[in-house]
Amino acid sequence: MIKKLSEKVTWVGKVDWELKRFHGNEYSINRGTSYNSYLVKDRKNVLIDTVWLPYGKEFVENLSKVIPLSEIDYIIINHAEIDHSGALPELMKLIPQTPIYCTANAVKSLKGHYHQDWNFVTVKTGDTLDIGLNKIIFIEAPMLHWPDTMLSYMTGENILFSNDAFGQHYATESLFNDKADRCQLYEEAIKYYANILTPFSAFVTKKIKEVLSFNLPVDMICTSHGVIWKDNPLQIIETYLKWADSYSENQISIIYDTMWNGTAKMAQAIADGIKSKDDKVTVKLLNAAKYDKNDIMTEVFRSHTVLMGSSTINNGYLFSISGVLEMIKGLKFKGKSAAAFGTYGWSGEAVKEITAKLKECGFEIINDGIRALWMPDNEALTKCFEYGQALIKQYGNL
Repeated sequence: MIKKLSEKVTWVGKVDWELKRFHGNEYSINRGTSYNSYLVKDRKNVLIDTVWLPYGKEFVENLSKVIPLSEIDYIIINHAEIDHSGALPELMKLIPQTPIYCTANAVKSLKGHYHQDWNFVTVKTGDTLDIGLNKIIFIEAPMLHWPDTMLSYMTGENILFSNDAFGQHYATESLFNDKADRCQLYEEAIKYYANILTPFSAFVTKKIKEVLSFNLPVDMICTSHGVIWKDNPLQIIETYLKWADSYSENQISIIYDTMWNGTAKMAQAIADGIKSKDDKVTVKLLNAAKYDKNDIMTEVFRSHTVLMGSSTINNGYLFSISGVLEMIKGLKFKGKSAAAFGTYGWSGEAVKEITAKLKECGFEIINDGIRALWMPDNEALTKCFEYGQALIKQYGNL
């Protein structure tokens, strides 16, 4: 599929409808993805980014149907990760001397991936590439989400080629945001931000404000994954500023794993207690052994409070909870409160251990948590219900 975006810009990427896991197995894909690459035709012809490595040959074949490869004057690689630069080995076999414009860190990354000393041209913020009637302006954007990342802006067309920023793993034939299902689009956009960009929120805010200070008109944001923001493109920039600012909604997430269903019963009783006092707060119960981990991270991102529960096993907590806590630690969520709960039969360390880990993750600890011995009986479940009620009474301080 080739799609004209304007008289000078053509989408030459790949829509991947079947992808289910990304970054190895680190990221779950619910609705496929796309690898967006763009061909700019002016007096000089520029290729901006490529596609994921497995589609390299297909990409080069399709690109050659749009333009004789020898007529590509410049290649811009905004980010060297293999899902963006993966077609370079196939492409550079055919046009080996073509200059590749990228940051100095991207040169290190590209050489590390492909072990080739191509014709690299390093650029930094404010550098420009004259392509005829228009120019490309380069803007370094380290940690959005790798140290090598940059943005490229095309004058005249007023297009921001944003690479991973403002993207989503979302396959769609239409490519444009106004043709996509808005609910699905934003569901994938917030998941993408929560799981990939959250640790770098301070950089997100700083870089967006820097770009806005340039007063460059933006008529289109061409991402590297998912839709192209054509209808009111600034909407996603404004949304990113909100997400980057210790974001939360009126939500409490109760994340747990359970051996014999006792901790699950505690989770439900606590949730019932919360809802009995506040029917406006969203409460989500998430079994960490069954629920997708990236979707759990998205719900943590949305929540102002997280309750984490586990049965005690081997003087600690269940391994699914361990994985969730490690992901939370790496994503560096800000401005959130937490507490622990769980059942035990003998030693009962899980609640204490989870509480310590939540504190290490940067959460404000509400209290020491709540435990139940063996399978919680009616008295124990009543205490869990009251625990949920008390949590809401504290709400103003969370």
